[in-house]
Amino acid sequence: MPIPDKPAAAKSINEFLQAVVTHGGLRLKYRIVVDPPLPENRDWEKPEILVDFAGPDTPLLLDRGGELLRALELLALEMLRLPSGEHEKVCFDCQNHRSLRIQELRAAATVAAEKVRKTGAPYHFNPMSSRERRIVHLALRDEADLHTESEGEGMRRHLVVFPKNQAPAGRPAPRSLP
Repeated sequence: MPIPDKPAAAKSINEFLQAVVTHGGLRLKYRIVVDPPLPENRDWEKPEILVDFAGPDTPLLLDRGGELLRALELLALEMLRLPSGEHEKVCFDCQNHRSLRIQELRAAATVAAEKVRKTGAPYHFNPMSSRERRIVHLALRDEADLHTESEGEGMRRHLVVFPKNQAPAGRPAPRSLP
């Protein structure tokens, strides 16, 4: 379901960021784009609102793997009261950090797939956000000999890559259709 009033949501994000940048003493500029054009074949992310940051304090946003950038995005999502299943509709980025992280996750998915094929053992990723887990799920969705599942709760939720006929402990293996 799309964001019902995108211009109003963008205005709210702008007011929030103005306060954060001004009162935080940050030397940042940002651009808010409603319905940004996206490259083809980007089914892992289709934001309706994109916020792109620039300026001398961008290293602060990107420190610790983009922790502050993700925190600002999460606060904006909470302010807009978007359900967690719709968080991909708002995207904060800085110096192309998001694209680089997606490339990194897709490469990690490929490495994990090869390890699972080679060892026959499940591969457990470190905990990651639902958005990042989704990227890995999508990266491996066409691998007929593998399947992925998210396990754990809250901040410990992570993704596991399994051989097709193996399941997590306590659950039956998935059945292949004839």
